[in-house]
Amino acid sequence: MSEKALRLGTRRSKLAMAQSGQVAAAVSRVTGRPVELVEITTYGDVSREQLAQIGGTGVFVTALREALLKGEVDFAVHSLKDLPTGQPEELALAAIPPREDPRDVIVARDALKFTDLPRGARIGTGAPRRMAQLNAYARAHGLDIETVPIRGNVDTRIRYVHDGELDAVVLAAAGLNRIGRAEEVTDFLSVDTVLPAPGQGALAIECTADRADLIAALGELDDPFTRVAVTAERSLLAALEAGCSAPVGALADLTADGHVVQEMRLRGVVGTTDGTSLVQLSTTGPVPQTHEAAMALGRELAAEMFAQGAAGLMGERAH
Repeated sequence: MSEKALRLGTRRSKLAMAQSGQVAAAVSRVTGRPVELVEITTYGDVSREQLAQIGGTGVFVTALREALLKGEVDFAVHSLKDLPTGQPEELALAAIPPREDPRDVIVARDALKFTDLPRGARIGTGAPRRMAQLNAYARAHGLDIETVPIRGNVDTRIRYVHDGELDAVVLAAAGLNRIGRAEEVTDFLSVDTVLPAPGQGALAIECTADRADLIAALGELDDPFTRVAVTAERSLLAALEAGCSAPVGALADLTADGHVVQEMRLRGVVGTTDGTSLVQLSTTGPVPQTHEAAMALGRELAAEMFAQGAAGLMGERAH
């Protein structure tokens, strides 16, 4: 590869710029080449509609992929949970770096924990997945909460709490960590309470499939354990025929004995946003050794969830 700067396509949001900046530094280290950020505005950045209403899947991704295919950028960085589950043949998922904390967190007034929120507490989130699980947990534990749909970047969402419009908002731990605002978290939501979005906390580094040299270089940043985990999660999502705005949570945990990874547990959940109906199942087995094996694990758990009535809880099926 020559010394010409590599062009990294990124969304313009503070979070996207932060995570793309971190990837740019890592790519520079492994390639010895400078990396410049190319800011691209996506439909999801300019639309004020709820993600569930504008389709969710791909709204932050399409413009970046178009720039890749036109040769305007050399590679792009996405939040993996924003990627549609179908991978275009002309694009390669060159690297999935080690995952950040996949959990959801609460930022609440008066530094309150989720279970300490007052009766009737208003909790903001744009994700039907979070609404379904928070409402189900509240219902099961005698809590009285109201989930309120919101949009906006991290600053906007946290401001709702500071301005007194909401008692709390739910955000991804990974995002707050990446922009250096982890100290504002007032409670970490256990994955036993709220399963994250499939792929949450992971990044996807994508380039065109015909750039073998670039794929090899970017591949230095790939973490095989993160890749196999998120592949299983996204396979579950795909099998449920659900977009990233559907009320589906999934997490693949790798269990280790010392430094040896022994097993993988894949958990999935789907529910109605009011929390009245929830299907939550898990499966545990050897860590998949191939992409196909990870995909099969997700499909198998989805089939079990369908057998428990998951299809009737999806609302609008996203294709």
